[in-house]
Amino acid sequence: MTKFSPDCPYPLTSCPQGLAKWIPLYSVLTTYKLTYLIQDISAGIALTAILIPAGMGYASAAGLPPIYGLYATIAPLIAYAIFGPSRILILGPDSALIPLISATILPLSQGDPLKAIAIAGILAIISGFLCIVAGLAKFGFITELISKPIRYGYLNGIAITVLIAQLPKIFGFSVKGQTIWEELWEFFLGVKNGRTNFTALTIGIACLAIILVLKKFAPKVSGVLIAMVGATVISSIFGLSDSAGIDVIGVLPQGLPSLQIPSFNPSEFKILFSSALAIALVSFTDMSLLSRTFAIRGGYRVDRNQELIALGIANIAAGLFQGFSVSSSASRTPVAEAAGAKTQITGLVGTLCIAFVLLFTPMLLQSLPLSALSAVVISAGIAIFEISGTLRLYQLRPFEFLLSIVCFAGVAFLGVIQGIFIAIGLALFAFIWSAWRPHYAVLGRVDGIKGYHDVFRHPEARRIPGLVIFRWDAPLFFANAEIFCERVMQAIATAPTITKWVLVAAEPVTDIDLTAADAIAELDRTLCQLGIEICFAEMKGPTKDRLKRYGLFSKFGIESFFPTIGQAVDVYLESNQVEWHDWDE
Repeated sequence: MTKFSPDCPYPLTSCPQGLAKWIPLYSVLTTYKLTYLIQDISAGIALTAILIPAGMGYASAAGLPPIYGLYATIAPLIAYAIFGPSRILILGPDSALIPLISATILPLSQGDPLKAIAIAGILAIISGFLCIVAGLAKFGFITELISKPIRYGYLNGIAITVLIAQLPKIFGFSVKGQTIWEELWEFFLGVKNGRTNFTALTIGIACLAIILVLKKFAPKVSGVLIAMVGATVISSIFGLSDSAGIDVIGVLPQGLPSLQIPSFNPSEFKILFSSALAIALVSFTDMSLLSRTFAIRGGYRVDRNQELIALGIANIAAGLFQGFSVSSSASRTPVAEAAGAKTQITGLVGTLCIAFVLLFTPMLLQSLPLSALSAVVISAGIAIFEISGTLRLYQLRPFEFLLSIVCFAGVAFLGVIQGIFIAIGLALFAFIWSAWRPHYAVLGRVDGIKGYHDVFRHPEARRIPGLVIFRWDAPLFFANAEIFCERVMQAIATAPTITKWVLVAAEPVTDIDLTAADAIAELDRTLCQLGIEICFAEMKGPTKDRLKRYGLFSKFGIESFFPTIGQAVDVYLESNQVEWHDWDE
């Protein structure tokens, strides 16, 4: 019989073992085909055209010098190529993390760029360690905490945050607001006071239009590359930095990032840790979904725990080599796939190309306008909006839509970090609420339909005199035990005849905790005083085992537990001398 792992959608016989499990690149190299090489190289070169502007744009959006976006791209790509289980996943700066990073470094750095760089680095290292610890502890399942409605709300909140943060930059000026309200207010004041640089605005809007139009009508053409090259050439030819006063990248520092251990104030650790925890959760949630999607498409498996470890190593590498927190990219990974990427070698080729630019052509991008980079970030922000999914929730699941809106408001108006923990809290609350107030039903017989059915849904259902068949559609635990007892008593009180038996249809009850067991024992005592007997049908073996440990099974006696509802009904009819015609007419 083939065995499966909860982390692997494919048979364990196909899952890497030994060194290949911990260093997936080893497995790739031992089975590498030369026919892949040309495809990986060409895909890596094509990918570089996106990696460079995207990395610099996200660094600028996070409040860091653009060069650090390239530093945050090089080390993680190498680390993930070695330790990552996905063959074509591309790691790097990501729009979903930028608000989290900027929300932490801007208030702590207080305008000091060196301190901002150090804080960004230590954030990456802490989040990396958290990911590694979670991966070794096999906590890959934590992504299940984020439901789709919560994810939609978070992504929409992130998108709004990104767009508002980039508005002043595309208009050619900057603001210092730390909240979305402050940024909006300072932006409107800036526009009102004539701070708009119309040359920068024209370039930004033109770049954004090129990116969005080509993405829609010619998705195989790199709109980002065309927009960046065009903006750089025009800026250079007309000297717009001097003549129009637009902000440009300037000459990049020559050379590769060096190994540096960032320092931080120990008194700030609490803030850094909470931010790093949010970064780790968000980055892995995005990464897990994207990685598994491409793995299924490619016909191979990914281990969620190994993904966590690889993500952690990549973030630690980014922090040690002057970068900042990274995640998988939902925009650059499809580019790699479309360009023909076969293995992790694609990411290594992209790293070599960026290194070549930094070593030999650091002046290549000196005339690139910052408003053009803002256009790249804005296009990424627009792409992560989940409008159709949110509208679908509104139509089909109003309560989940409300959760999504609350999460969106938390991210957008209270802050990204606060919004993340609000999202997790809402996800847990939604789960507890569904188990706290589960569906329940009183059952009866319906002509022409086998079995016993909800009398609320089937008003024509006939009920056996003196017998209440009660179904509880959830595990019984401390939060809903009293409600269960209340609903049983309510069913007895509203029964059309005097109740002699209560039969609990217990198939949906997958667990009973000690609090619930005590509540059932108290319910039994109450029913005994009323001359009513309680029994159970279709209870699963593991649930019975719980009752045996509690001593409740022996208290009720084996005769109170029936394999099926039908058998319980037959015993009731016989023991109470109720004839079929008494209730079947």
